[in-house]
Amino acid sequence: MSFQKRLSSSEFVVLAQMNTPKGVNISEMVNNARRIKERVHAVVVPDMDNGVMRMSALAGGVLMRQQGLEPIIHVYGRDRNRMALQGDMLAAHVLGIQNLVVVRGEGMASGDHVDAKPVDDLDELGILRCVGTLQKGTDLASLELNGNPSFAVGCTLAPFVDDKTLGQELDLARRKVEAGAQFVLTPPVFDLDRFASFVEKAKGLGVPLIPTVFLLKTVGIARYMATYEPGAFIPETTIKRMRQAKDREMEGFVIAGETIKHLKGLAQGVQIVTLGWENRIPTILDYAEM
Repeated sequence: MSFQKRLSSSEFVVLAQMNTPKGVNISEMVNNARRIKERVHAVVVPDMDNGVMRMSALAGGVLMRQQGLEPIIHVYGRDRNRMALQGDMLAAHVLGIQNLVVVRGEGMASGDHVDAKPVDDLDELGILRCVGTLQKGTDLASLELNGNPSFAVGCTLAPFVDDKTLGQELDLARRKVEAGAQFVLTPPVFDLDRFASFVEKAKGLGVPLIPTVFLLKTVGIARYMATYEPGAFIPETTIKRMRQAKDREMEGFVIAGETIKHLKGLAQGVQIVTLGWENRIPTILDYAEM
């Protein structure tokens, strides 16, 4: 069953995020894909996120299809104008990629090409409307297409630090849904009570919510995120639990698995982010009893 059909039938979906390589050695990406093939429903492929130059998400999506996995690729306007965006989306459809997530392109200041000039011809809302236009059979110049694509398209919700920023993000998310977004990927969840409260406030969006489960590999990473990423909201009890565990690394897998298990009653899926440890996703899903 396809990702789109699972969403429409309200089935719980398990997504894995997997970055493309910085180069042309695809062996690790392919091997990781093979290891998770039977455990996830689709793979989300970012496109040079965090301002780091990598192989394009379009190529990564094709690689996932070659391994028998359904890809969902990121689309954003930081590096492409409206012509390039439309051309890439048509190419994606022809290459068998029918799932898109419209995201915000991070700034270049912390990336590896700080002198690169951002394009930002279309913002998130503009890209979502562009997808809808293509699906109706015309381009942004109102010219008829010779065959129109079909996509399941989603959007993201940025981290929020308080009720004010949450309200702003939900307002923007509503406009994204109105522009065509069919699902919403949320920031990483570490505090389940806080996420349950968020779900109540986000019900009005009317589309599936798919929260992110971020693997905490070390106590240091957990502490850093809790200190320098205000929107993370990592409970002190979680950090203490990892610090006191006999096997701290394994405790991170247990926590991620338990989080997924609890989210089954709150959302319609999860996006698992392990930042290079995709081969360990089966371990996380074992602890999630999935």
